[in-house]
This record gives sequence, structure tokens and C-alpha cells, in this order.
Amino acid sequence: MHTATQPIDNGVNVTALLGAREALAQAPAAARFTWRAHCDWVRGTHSRIAVEDFYGLGETQQHRSRFTFEADHPEVFAAEDHGPTPVEYVLVGLAACLTAGVAAVAQHRGIQLRSVKATVEGDMDIQGILGMDPDVRNGFDDIRVTFAIDADASRADIEALVAQSQKRSAVYDLLTNPTHVKVEVK
Repeated sequence: MHTATQPIDNGVNVTALLGAREALAQAPAAARFTWRAHCDWVRGTHSRIAVEDFYGLGETQQHRSRFTFEADHPEVFAAEDHGPTPVEYVLVGLAACLTAGVAAVAQHRGIQLRSVKATVEGDMDIQGILGMDPDVRNGFDDIRVTFAIDADASRADIEALVAQSQKRSAVYDLLTNPTHVKVEVK
């Protein structure tokens, strides 16, 4: 008796990813990337940000299209609410990075995903950013990520997918380890 097996397809080209990893092992300097975002102030706390190019593989690269983002603060901050707050974009980045990692790891491990949902919440005391209390930090106190994953896998295998995604996530690393940030005026 012959049993047909459906190929696993989570939309991730693992062969290409492993090929890139192998190629970069031979040319580690090409693995140095510089990501860019260009921001223009609009009015009040409203800004418009564009992402279109980055440096990698030894030269400037272009995205297929220019991506633009609006950022603002909500009306409760005496603003006009033209877009998500900058801190919400941090949560968006974390959710997207961890979720992409889950898909890539699942594809590599032969696990078919049916759905992946992530909820990311960050707690913050805004007394810090409002200058009300110098002892209150300006950023998040805590961030929680909760996944609901439906897949052809055991709970232990799903937990291992999430753990591996967390281990390889650039955004998780940015949030959990100090990163040198230099701000200058031209």
C-alpha cells in the first residue's frame, strides 16, 4: 500500500535560507547589513517614515517598493492620532520577527502550520516620558508575547518552535540586550 504524503508548505524557502547561510560562511563580510529608515516630521507628534534601501551582501540593496509608515500619538496624549505610536511599532516588529521565525523553523523541521497568532503587549508608566517622575523609566517595564499556534505537531514541538524563533530573533535580541545607539545632529 502506498501512502501519499503532502509536502510541508509554510511559504518559507528553507533551501534558499540554508544556501545563503552556507554562502555567507564563505564570505562573512557580506553578512554585515545596515538597515535604514528615513523619517520626516509632518506636524505636532506626527511623522512619516520611509523604508526603501539597505546595505547588505557588500552593496546597497533596494526593496521591491518603498514602504511608508505613519507614526503619531493618540488623542489622549494631546496629539492627532495619525498612526501607531513609536512604541507600538516596536511591538509590531517583535511580533513580526518572532512569527516569521516560527514559520521558518517549522518549515525546516517539517511541521505544517495551519495558523499562527501572536499577541504582544507592553506595559509602560508614562510618567517617565511626560517628565513627571525622573525615577520612572521612559520605556517598557514588561513585554509579553502569547502565541496561539495550530500545527501538525505536539505541544512540545510547538514550544520548541517558539523557543528557537526567540533564540534567533533579531528584534527579541534588540529588546533584551543592550544596543549602542548614537544620536547626532548634522
